[in-house]
Amino acid sequence: MGNYFQPEIETASREKIIEIQNEKIVKQVKHVYENVAYYRNLMDEKGVKPEDIKTIDDIKKLPFLSKADLRDAYPYGLLGTDLKDCVRIQSTSGTTGRRVVAFYTQKDIDLWEECCARAIVAAGGTNEDVCQVCYGYGLFTGGPGLNGGSHKVGCLTLPMSSGNTDRQIQFMMDLGSTIICCTPSYAAFIGESLKEKGYKPSDNKLKAGIFGAEPWTEEMRKQIEESLGIKAYDIYGLTETSGPGVSFECEEQTGMHINEDHFYAEIIDPETGEVLPDGEVGELVFTSLDKEAFPLLRYRTRDLCVLTRKPCSCGRTHVKMSKPKGRSDDMLIIRGVNVFPSQIETVLLNEGYAPNYLIKVGRENNTDTLDVDVELLPEQFSDKVSDIQAKEKALEGAMRTMLGIGPKIHLVPPKSIARSEGKAVRVIDTRKLHD
Repeated sequence: MGNYFQPEIETASREKIIEIQNEKIVKQVKHVYENVAYYRNLMDEKGVKPEDIKTIDDIKKLPFLSKADLRDAYPYGLLGTDLKDCVRIQSTSGTTGRRVVAFYTQKDIDLWEECCARAIVAAGGTNEDVCQVCYGYGLFTGGPGLNGGSHKVGCLTLPMSSGNTDRQIQFMMDLGSTIICCTPSYAAFIGESLKEKGYKPSDNKLKAGIFGAEPWTEEMRKQIEESLGIKAYDIYGLTETSGPGVSFECEEQTGMHINEDHFYAEIIDPETGEVLPDGEVGELVFTSLDKEAFPLLRYRTRDLCVLTRKPCSCGRTHVKMSKPKGRSDDMLIIRGVNVFPSQIETVLLNEGYAPNYLIKVGRENNTDTLDVDVELLPEQFSDKVSDIQAKEKALEGAMRTMLGIGPKIHLVPPKSIARSEGKAVRVIDTRKLHD
């Protein structure tokens, strides 16, 4: 049996969970219909009224929301409460189009922090731990979410934010951090930096890491675990539904338990919108069952994954989602082949390279080009051109086997690809695919 922050909810019977969801969805749809004109119009267009929603099964009658809707409604169009009842905003990084701004009442923040606390306790956290939070603070949800969750658990919290790696390492060693929270690419960079400073994994007191905000592979997990001497746990969330803590891994690590008392998950066919059964890959859709200020119903995340309700050895009864297998909107289609960056990362790690790479997609003579810059580890570096060319050729063959197309591999010197302290930039696509 595992450790729980709120055992009565985390181990509730399926009947109890469905009862909670039935009660909350009826209230939430009424709340949204009465307070959010944007969504009320969508419901009216579809001919759905709040009284049509009697149980959680009726949710499929409701219209979807997409990121485009959030941008159209920016900034206040999806607000579900009076502004005077809101105490905070968080926002997406705004890498594409308008930023998404999410609003929070104090109750929204309390529930979000409880979800993050569940994740910390599932990773072995207690009030005796020192929790180092190296996610970005400010508008980004990572820092504030895990910071609040750490407080709720009673950990000594180090609100480091991202960057300044020398200071991260100083505090980690001097204060004896036992749990670290950051993006996986930054965790890998910290591991790399510790090694350069002459530290062995056994020199730190870390026992667990809680990593999210970007895709990462099982191979990368193993590498981080070895470099930091920890067990690495996945956490999932998005600003639109609150932030990290929507779901999290337990010690079994066969998927992330969704906090079903707060978030209802569906898997749909991205093309048709049809709800798919458990076990099938599709697009993840979330409904916030009790968010007050920014209550999104049937929000399309664009993340592709699978849901499973198989019993878990940790004792939690909440449905599990797989690690996202990619996204329905940032999947690269190259010469007609679907390519996900995670596939390229898997090959690199399997072949003994570090997960520091840059994918460059272009177009020449109406044909897509795919180049991948791959950073060599110091021990792999060679001045002999023939050695480098042989390694590039071998890696191209491994990539062709995985992807179905052969990219052009460019092995580059150690440390020559810019490091990211937030979300790693993995793809540069210079094709003009849209007007």
